[in-house]
Amino acid sequence: MSDDTTTSELPVEIVHLYVYDIGRGVDLKKAASLIPAYPDIGFGKRRDTPSSLTLPKPLVLTLSTEECDASYFEKFTAVAKIYDDGAITLVVRFRTTSTFAELASKSNLQVSDVSGAESVEQFADSSFKMVVHAIKEAVTGLKDNWVFDRETYTAFCILDCPGGNPAAFLAENREVAAALLAGEETGILHDSQVKQILEKPFSYRKGDIAVFDFDRCVIIDPMRDYEDVLLIAEHANYRLIELRALDTLLDKWLDEAERDIRKIYLSGGKARHGQRSVKLKLGKLQTLRFDALFTLENLDNSSKIIGDYFLGLLYERLCQIFNTESWKVSVEKRLDSLQNVYELLKSDAGERRMLTLEIVFIVVCIVLPLIQIVQVMLGA
Repeated sequence: MSDDTTTSELPVEIVHLYVYDIGRGVDLKKAASLIPAYPDIGFGKRRDTPSSLTLPKPLVLTLSTEECDASYFEKFTAVAKIYDDGAITLVVRFRTTSTFAELASKSNLQVSDVSGAESVEQFADSSFKMVVHAIKEAVTGLKDNWVFDRETYTAFCILDCPGGNPAAFLAENREVAAALLAGEETGILHDSQVKQILEKPFSYRKGDIAVFDFDRCVIIDPMRDYEDVLLIAEHANYRLIELRALDTLLDKWLDEAERDIRKIYLSGGKARHGQRSVKLKLGKLQTLRFDALFTLENLDNSSKIIGDYFLGLLYERLCQIFNTESWKVSVEKRLDSLQNVYELLKSDAGERRMLTLEIVFIVVCIVLPLIQIVQVMLGA
């Protein structure tokens, strides 16, 4: 490892992505009437990125940072992106200088604003709450107690490369790079872990490189042409939070299905009430199923990065790291399980009703006439 490359000050931009799931959906038109937001118009690009990527188009709100005391930063900006399926992304980014070895310590520097925030993360949290409060009337199914699922991702973007060769720079500083990506102290990772973390770097030009891990990535690009890479990282996290939220919701429904089964078969007199609730649950389940399938279809469609092989590879790598395919399979299995449970309950309730009708039929058509005949005979 070269001391010069590790200890020399480098210009960097640190980008924090905070992705939240706040509810079933957001009426973007109504939200736009509540806050000074505007439709996303994409980003300026220099490399041969397709002009149209099949990604969701959010509503964008530029957050004020004028009253933030951020003396450590050369530039400090923040935006909120509001999606129609109930996700919100906060993108907080700032530029500073740092040695490569000290880069991790610069990710959550002190910043103060009128809300009382004392760090970048606290600023993001207070900004998120402000946005949700402002658009809550446009949100369908806002989560109870304001407890929201969240994914975070940090991009360390190095704007200059000592020696001009990013691959060589990472090779020289492999232990520092691996520790930065893993969120560990330098020198404690086993060589096998260092190798695994750094095994799949991506480069579009000779002068850039990007390496990804579960919640961090390192981008070296002196041309500063990495907006599309950040967009793909944001979308991969967006997809993950939507799948996680669906999985959590379906898990609650499975718990409720278990309670319904106990009501019907183990609660004696409450069985009829449990059976009546099955119809209502089936109706709600169908709505949930349609919403879930619609979300899965949207995620699949938007994951097809049409016309750009390089971005497609980046996206596949992030999905592999996040294990999103397993989350998707879990959601689909839970949907099928729920459907099967309530269909069986409905079928069983139907069979019970048929049995009751058959008994009534026997009583009306056979037993009552016999009683009448006996009464006539006795009267005679």
